[in-house]
Amino acid sequence: MPEARKAVILARGLGTRMRRADPDTRLDAAQAEVAGLGVKAMIPIGRPFLDYVLSGLADAGYSEACLVIGPEHGLVQEHYARIAPPSRIRVEFAVQQEPKGTADAVLAAESFVAGESFLVMNSDNYYPVEALRALRLLDDPGLAAFAIRGLVREGGIPEERVRRWAALRFDADGWLRSVEEAGDATQPDTAYVSVNCWRFSPAIFQACRAIQPSPRGELELPVAVHYAANVLGERFKVLTFEGAVLDLSTRADVARVAAGLRDTTVRL
Repeated sequence: MPEARKAVILARGLGTRMRRADPDTRLDAAQAEVAGLGVKAMIPIGRPFLDYVLSGLADAGYSEACLVIGPEHGLVQEHYARIAPPSRIRVEFAVQQEPKGTADAVLAAESFVAGESFLVMNSDNYYPVEALRALRLLDDPGLAAFAIRGLVREGGIPEERVRRWAALRFDADGWLRSVEEAGDATQPDTAYVSVNCWRFSPAIFQACRAIQPSPRGELELPVAVHYAANVLGERFKVLTFEGAVLDLSTRADVARVAAGLRDTTVRL
């Protein structure tokens, strides 16, 4: 399996938690304006958060990125087409017409992928460059798994949030056995969870088309992974990491994420 050079960034989220006012959280005028629009990835932290995400991908050796956005997200397109066009990584856009879930968002980028292996990641997370690079060089489909203790202690993410994330089960050789979508609040600090950072082969598109909506009415990526593994015979290698992921989910996260990015240089 050749190394991946393309990344798909899921940026279609409605950003309802970011829109929600929090009397205990102060944002500057620019941050509050973008938060009100619900475009989490464009929250300015010196510059838009998504700039840091794209710069990290370029640092990790990716040459192309596709931002999956909604039809209302012209702010994102204008920024990268006119205001800050990247030179180290080529940026394209795919429109997910309705917020039908993460598997549906991946399907929106199928023409961009064009039959190659590729990375999938969230737009509101800043992942360690070492994790992105390791997935690029992986010989198999796989994912980055992060220890709860690192996410909480180094990333500063609230523990109750991390413990709700999908718990991962894998064998002694590092092959994924299951993704437990509803995390177990009692799992130990040494347990590993998914932060939705995957390396896929094009087979994932067949899986995304085959699954049915969840009880929430969404086509969900963990369900597509389960289908790919159990029906299509795909095997997923789990790469484990102890370090931090910066998570920009709510207004309360902005100050903590800004502190975590203080010494990070952006080069688009």
